[in-house]
Amino acid sequence: MSQMIEVVIDSIRVGLMSQQRVVILREVDADRYLAIWIDPYMAEQITFALQEVEVARPMTHDLIREMLRAMDARVTRVEVHSLKGDVFYGNIVVEADGKAIDIDSRPSDALALAVRTHVPILVSEEVMEAAGIIPEDDMDEESNNGTLGEEGQERLEVFQDFLDNLKISSDDDEDDEASQN
Repeated sequence: MSQMIEVVIDSIRVGLMSQQRVVILREVDADRYLAIWIDPYMAEQITFALQEVEVARPMTHDLIREMLRAMDARVTRVEVHSLKGDVFYGNIVVEADGKAIDIDSRPSDALALAVRTHVPILVSEEVMEAAGIIPEDDMDEESNNGTLGEEGQERLEVFQDFLDNLKISSDDDEDDEASQN
């Protein structure tokens, strides 16, 4: 088995063009992120659990958690263990009768169950190497010290020109113009 890295759910975001959801996982002891696209239903399942939203009837992952409890089994961790093409593969590790049982899972289902059972979320080193994102150092430095590079300054000048030439009238200005006519 490959080395596993613990991550936490950093955020769930919505794509501007497609309205598709993406869950952002952040490495616990580093500034590395992993983005996994998920469907809106799974985004809702994860968000409800993160925000501890109470629902009148159990949602699917609440039901799974309760079934495991009733069988005296418990989730010990969830994993994102591989990436083939653009598809991530997950695993839910359940302990029952003193044995660890690996259950193949979509990562989104594993994450929805992890937030309900408060267990570690692990990602294989290979997946993080292949698909992990580290924010650019120079972008961090620029935002931290409040300065912009030459290219950033040029970009902002376009907006500054727009703002300088923008005329905003208030309701009082419109009343003054109407009374002058």
